[in-house]
Amino acid sequence: MRTIRRDTMGNTNVIQLENVSKSFGDYQAVHNLSLEVNRGEVIGFLGLNGAGKTTTIKMLLSLLRPSSGSIYMLGSKVDAGNYKLWEKVGYLEEAIFYPELTVTENLDIARRMHLISDRNSIARVIEQLDLGAHQDKKARTLSLGNKQRLGLAKAMLHNPEVLILDEPINGLDPASVVEIRELLLDLSRNRGVTILISSHLLEELSKLVDRISIMHKGQLIQDMKVSQMEQALQKSVILDGRNRVALMRILKEHGYSYEEAADGRLALAEGRAISQPEKIAEILVRMGQPPTHLSVVTEDLEGYFLRMIRTEGRKQA
Repeated sequence: MRTIRRDTMGNTNVIQLENVSKSFGDYQAVHNLSLEVNRGEVIGFLGLNGAGKTTTIKMLLSLLRPSSGSIYMLGSKVDAGNYKLWEKVGYLEEAIFYPELTVTENLDIARRMHLISDRNSIARVIEQLDLGAHQDKKARTLSLGNKQRLGLAKAMLHNPEVLILDEPINGLDPASVVEIRELLLDLSRNRGVTILISSHLLEELSKLVDRISIMHKGQLIQDMKVSQMEQALQKSVILDGRNRVALMRILKEHGYSYEEAADGRLALAEGRAISQPEKIAEILVRMGQPPTHLSVVTEDLEGYFLRMIRTEGRKQA
């Protein structure tokens, strides 16, 4: 018998994947994936092309059936025939619209498809997504960013409890990215909407999500809260000077290990270098090779993601 896990508020987990696998012939796209997402949580779903993200999202939406395992959403088993469930789920893959119809007309079609009787729902999402100036324009005339806003508006029209968004900020200018981020944060924090986001804009994602889940070759290789991830980010001392060969010699003589970065500068990742970078500067000055650059840097989400992928690749090799 399946055990329904509950979050700290006593609510069932909004999304549950239990040992889910999906194969296409001999190719296994997803292998033994288990994942739980709590109510009001924003989770970033990352992975290279072919990692299994899109297959997982399609299974969440019942567009694909798992080869094995079970998927539950809002306490119900995910099934294409479970029509009541889809009244509570919003989805954005790409901004699909009727190009010759206006923004308002596109949203009205979506309203009727969702069987929403309240016509004010259209005005609400137009205001939320700042589409007022474009509501009477034909969809084909919209910029890429506003087409994306229209797609989001359609996903949010029926006030869903779960939003599944694939590249929701693709094509948006920086100001619009901030607006969409604040909107999604408001939905999660103040309205309890659970949001799963797949995106390649990793730095922007780090400002929005509560958790990061990384897929690689069909498997979940990392799942942690952003606060925990920040502690796992690697730090390093970046060093440069007029004579890099001399710098390397001096570092070796004093027992420091280093790697050459892509730009030729030296990166030192050991603890004593990070905790006391001033000692390195002191040694170099004393040896007649004062550094022209010395800084302690922390890897960003993109660096962390690529490091996890490389580590997993070495394990599987």
